[in-house]
Order: sequence, then structure tokens, then C-alpha cells
Amino acid sequence: MLNWYLVQLKPNGHRLAKANLERQGFKTFLPLQNVTKRSAHKFVDRNVPLFPGYMFVELDTSQNAWRKVNSTLGVARIVSLGGTPTPVPSAIVNEFISRCDDGGVLRPIQGLEVGQDVQVLRGPFADFVAKVEEISPDQRVWILIDLLGQSSRISVAEDAIALAS
Repeated sequence: MLNWYLVQLKPNGHRLAKANLERQGFKTFLPLQNVTKRSAHKFVDRNVPLFPGYMFVELDTSQNAWRKVNSTLGVARIVSLGGTPTPVPSAIVNEFISRCDDGGVLRPIQGLEVGQDVQVLRGPFADFVAKVEEISPDQRVWILIDLLGQSSRISVAEDAIALAS
């Protein structure tokens, strides 16, 4: 029976692991998020793994195929308990899949509400935590950011924020 499993990756090995697992016939899922990072005096948007160092792989453990996964380039190991791979509930993985576009990039939050704390993912205020003040119908969100002890009202795209953890 096919189940989803969590695979720990070697540092920066997500592209290599994904390509090699898919070449071996395994179905993989690597959820990505679009974030802004500062690079050489400018801001650059990049798609980075939602869970750095991990990806999901669908396989049948009764076939012993999971042992091939452990020896795949880019993969450190399958997350397991007691030497046996531990399946991730399909509902969790399917929820992530439904929230991602065809490229595996997480789409904007559904059900965002005024007063919620959010983290800015892109732009000059990347990594700031703010409070939602207003949601416009044109998919713009007005947030309040505390800058130097003063609240500033800023407009951002809905896909540029995520719920703060």
C-alpha cells in the first residue's frame, strides 16, 4: 500500500534528491514558499523549501523499495521509528498539495482575518511580524508593522504574507 513518508535530506540536497528519486520512479512532494532575501544590496525573490532539509516521498514499504531511498544521492535517510519508516498521514500531505500550485509553491492563505498576526515573506519588510488591519478585495492586505516603536500601515500582496507561528 502506498503511503507518504518524510525524507531527511543532505544539506542543500533537495534538487538532487528530488531528481534522483523521480528518476527511480518514486513520487515526491517538496512544498515551496516564495520569500525575499537580501543579496548584494538588493532584494531577490526565491522559492525555498517550506520545510528546509525535508521532503515527502510516496512509496510502498512492503516492497522493500524504501531501502533504495536511503541510498539515493541527496537523501540522508527516511525518518523512521525503531528502524521502520513512519508514514505521514495522507490527509496532511494532501492538504499541502491542495494549497500548492503546479510548481509546488504554496498559494496565498485562505480565510485571512483582520487582527491576525502574520509574517511578511517578501519585500523590504521580509521576516517582520505584523498585524492585519484591513483586507482589500483586490488581494491586497493592509498590515501594521512596528518600526522603531511606531506603527506603520503598509500594503502588501496577500501571497507575500503567512500566518505567524
